[in-house]
Amino acid sequence: MDILAPRMSRFKPSPSQVASARVRELQAEGHTIIKLTAGEPDFPTPDNAKQAVMDLMDRNEIRYGPINGTQEMREAAQLKFKRENGLHYDLDQITVCAGTKQILFNALMATVHEGDEVVIPGPYWASYPDMTRLAGGTPVIVSAGQNNQFKIRPEQLAEAITDKTKWLIFCSPGNPTGATYSPEEMRALADVLVKHPHVHILTDDVYEHLIYDGREFSTFAQVEPQLYDRTVTCNGVSKAYSMTGWRLGYAGGPKEIISAMAKLQSQSASGVSVVGQAAAVAALTGPQEFVKERTANLQRRRDMLFEKLSAAEGLSCDLPEGAMYIFCCCAGTIGKRAPDGRVIENDTDFALYLLDSVGVAVVQGVAYGLSPYFRASFVAPEEDIEKGGDLIQEACAALR
Repeated sequence: MDILAPRMSRFKPSPSQVASARVRELQAEGHTIIKLTAGEPDFPTPDNAKQAVMDLMDRNEIRYGPINGTQEMREAAQLKFKRENGLHYDLDQITVCAGTKQILFNALMATVHEGDEVVIPGPYWASYPDMTRLAGGTPVIVSAGQNNQFKIRPEQLAEAITDKTKWLIFCSPGNPTGATYSPEEMRALADVLVKHPHVHILTDDVYEHLIYDGREFSTFAQVEPQLYDRTVTCNGVSKAYSMTGWRLGYAGGPKEIISAMAKLQSQSASGVSVVGQAAAVAALTGPQEFVKERTANLQRRRDMLFEKLSAAEGLSCDLPEGAMYIFCCCAGTIGKRAPDGRVIENDTDFALYLLDSVGVAVVQGVAYGLSPYFRASFVAPEEDIEKGGDLIQEACAALR
């Protein structure tokens, strides 16, 4: 008898693990690797968030918390949604999880029936399709190419929706492309969704504050009030506040769905750490000016990496509008031969070539559903961006 459940065959390990394994091998051999792979800002946790944890420990209040989050945390999320998105959620419409990823997972597991379809714009964060498959659903990928700034068009969305569609998972600014939808572009998509009342929307807004060049952030329930009752608006403190390790995500949405998500969590992870919640409360309710300062810093790093990659032979990329990544086309390197004789046949080969030849780590585009591309993160230290960019140019120039 096979010990593994059939559901484990619905998805495969991420292709990004190939490059990650090679990074570990090279580091074990003593090589220095410049990692342009990070999915987390390198800024410290805000001081007021750290102090809130110290105060919690001094009061000896580190106990089990409510399944759906402490009242203080849900009130902080309620305040945030009202202040920044113009959305009001009652406390029983808000849930707190161990990161935004668990929010998305719980929502899909609590609602997706076998055979339901989930529309996912691509390129996509690698976990979206696999979480859908694990829940018994079928991911329907709507591809948006570089020629459209990696944004899907309203007619593409309309064509993808069927009577089996349960959810649209939507992330703007997006991972891995940094594509950011303007309020007008969101409105055009919302007009399609209004016509299909059986479709719910799961927004991953975790990159909300990492948006550049004066652009304006929008989320579906904000843009179109008619979608409020079928949208779960997800967010977290990991990116804007550089609090990835605290594992704290939150969401507002229809009471029935939020209640089902809490029921599922009660029999899995149970309540989120009260330590992380205390830190998040302080972050969400405290001073916010530093968030803009950090975003300006990341915009400068974005510009540095973009300049380096744009000057590399065989590479082509657009300036990302948000998030922390440049999604760069490496089509001009495919079919070329490296100095050691290997032929670059795809983006995985190119990523491994960068690792082996110049010690720079990036993530191949196939992990996000689009080749031949790679994702390079600009949250690395500026000296790493400078040096890593120079080394990528050197590696590209060596191809024949």
